[in-house]
Amino acid sequence: MAGLATQAFDSLPPHQKSFLRSLPKAELHAHLNGCIPLDCLIKLALDASKSDGPQPPLVREALQILKAGLNLNRIEDGFKLFPAIYHITSTPKAIALATSAVLDFFLEPTSPGVPPQCVYMELRTTPRSTPHMSRKEYLSVVLGEVVKRGGKASLIVSIDRRMSPQDVAECISLAIHFRNSGQPIVGIDLCGNPLSGNMKAFHTLMDAARDAQLPLTAHIAESERNTAQDTAEILSWSPRRLGHATFLDADAVLKVSREKIPIEICLSSNLVSKTVESLSAHHLRSWLELGHPVIICTDDTLLFKTNLVAEYALLLARPPLGLGFEEEEIRRIAQMGFRYRFHESRKTWNAVQKIARFKN
Repeated sequence: MAGLATQAFDSLPPHQKSFLRSLPKAELHAHLNGCIPLDCLIKLALDASKSDGPQPPLVREALQILKAGLNLNRIEDGFKLFPAIYHITSTPKAIALATSAVLDFFLEPTSPGVPPQCVYMELRTTPRSTPHMSRKEYLSVVLGEVVKRGGKASLIVSIDRRMSPQDVAECISLAIHFRNSGQPIVGIDLCGNPLSGNMKAFHTLMDAARDAQLPLTAHIAESERNTAQDTAEILSWSPRRLGHATFLDADAVLKVSREKIPIEICLSSNLVSKTVESLSAHHLRSWLELGHPVIICTDDTLLFKTNLVAEYALLLARPPLGLGFEEEEIRRIAQMGFRYRFHESRKTWNAVQKIARFKN
């Protein structure tokens, strides 16, 4: 780790580092394929080359970029690396090893006496069909690793904006199937390149997920080029949480604030992707001033060279490295991660759904 958040963590005195490490935290916005530790990804690439021959150019180039350090000029630039990562994790064995490594990264101590980054996480991933496995097999393998964590982890099934409605329907159907079979699937996510797709085509499918008691978290208004119509369509699905919400228009801000929809905040992601000008200009502070619920998350730890403890360091460190929050305020923010997780939401979901339908 050598990113902006790590610099903030390194600036802290020992007692504040200890405070952040020991603070109970929940990670609710972490993408499996964007969080694979680099050493694991390199090993998987080498293993693939032994069985499949030399690494394709896209894999070699992606590994060189990740080793050297990613420098994004636009949020869309990060998406160019994922075809290589998908190629490396295209077999059941590879995705199992990758999932296990990601869960270890978040949930296991990094060294003796050092607490794990978080005590609970909702990992998210898009089911992929490859020459080596179906979407159902992909989900089964990932869930197999999640179950091993004994309740410390759950899974959110991601829907990519570039998918056809038929593919979205398949993913939602699989999520419902595995959830009804007792597997720890707790919700649906909308993700992918924010400028792709026609979201109106997904409306009835998202209604079906909601009717099946699968709450939605949606990446929304990530780019200044996202339209008010796109944002309004996603909000019409009654999402239970929002990812980023960086460029909400005035009407959307009113709706989100009125309904107290929690926002998943990924500070390093926004800074590296240049969707915010600076840490001091980040929209986190304005939401907190409104008393709005927020959850601090990592997004893609591999791409943005961060971890959850370091993201919290961006709150605690003094400016310009951090926002200079007090420990008690950070403690309250951390508690929101547990309050707004999906893990226990089904108990009250029927009541929430009635309210959402009444509002719409």
